[in-house]
Amino acid sequence: MAFTLSDLEDIVARRAAASPDESWTAKLVAAGQGKAAVETVIAAIGNDRQNLVYESADVLFHLLVVLKIAGIPVSEVMAELERRTGQSGIAEKASRKDS
Repeated sequence: MAFTLSDLEDIVARRAAASPDESWTAKLVAAGQGKAAVETVIAAIGNDRQNLVYESADVLFHLLVVLKIAGIPVSEVMAELERRTGQSGIAEKASRKDS
């Protein structure tokens, strides 16, 4: 069985409910984590495949923590991605400027 973003979302939710003294995730949630993942961009530019995999995992983890803080389930983000697949990226971007 493949590990999914929903699986990670469940782990983040469980760990966020723990004491900040026992869980890094709980510390991030308590602090209102808003840290940018600049390291991922650096790894991509540097053609460092292994580091890019590592930093990308951090990006996904931190994104799910930020979504948890905001009370947004990953299913809502996935629904938005699904909505966008019905049109080209150019058309989707253009539609944002009108709203």
